[in-house]
Amino acid sequence: MDQANDSISSAGQPVTGLLASLDLLRISRSGEVLHVCLNRPEKRNAISDTLIRQLQTAFIHIPDGVRAAVISGAGEHFCAGLDLAELVERDVGEGVLHSRMWHAAFDQIQFGRVPVVAALHGAVVGGGLELASACHLRVAGRDAYFALPEGQRGLFVGGGGSARIPRLIGVARMSDMMLTGRVHEAAAAEQMGLVQYVCEPGTVVERALALAARIARNAPLSNYAVMHALPRIADQSQSEGLFTESLMAAVAESTPDAQERLRAFLDKRAAKVERGG
Repeated sequence: MDQANDSISSAGQPVTGLLASLDLLRISRSGEVLHVCLNRPEKRNAISDTLIRQLQTAFIHIPDGVRAAVISGAGEHFCAGLDLAELVERDVGEGVLHSRMWHAAFDQIQFGRVPVVAALHGAVVGGGLELASACHLRVAGRDAYFALPEGQRGLFVGGGGSARIPRLIGVARMSDMMLTGRVHEAAAAEQMGLVQYVCEPGTVVERALALAARIARNAPLSNYAVMHALPRIADQSQSEGLFTESLMAAVAESTPDAQERLRAFLDKRAAKVERGG
């Protein structure tokens, strides 16, 4: 087990109540940041039906006062994908419903209440990459590797990957990964836009938590606009997107929080943008 990741992931205060009952997740809180750790290390955190339901439950019931979240994986890997031991024969209708169950869970992450940072190490494969793509930022250790082996297994992505991953890396790169089984290391993943930060092995959770703490200091409505408005504007025509932008900008700047932050900047009580900030 990666002891560095394990020790950092348990640094926050354990949660109580419903979140504490989710046995396939290890959930803790540090101030305004919630840390959700996939906790099936003996299975390389492969996603079972129970785990996907618990993820959805966790992000539906984010505690009051939490402003950002981190998702990581216990042990040597973030997530090796779908638990193939549960891949039973299904008719078409059952297959659609199973896929839609994944969609509902990952939509709760992407379009939930708070920005989510993925802390990635070891295998980020198949459904694990689909989960990572539902997060808003991705931090990878140099030991992370990324693959979509569904093509070699006679499958097709069913957890939202076909909608999310091409928006990060393009259709051609995703097609290459699925058709050939190509595996990308962390440096290549950063270059193609699959991850935004790369750090040394064993420090990925610490880096993700630090980023989440920084994000949590933003105005909540600004964060919400980035999560909910920005991807929808990207899907709109330019004229529709610009109008949506105007509406969202007007809403965000009219809040008391935004007005106080602007006054603090004008009164030189707020830090200016600096290189490396």
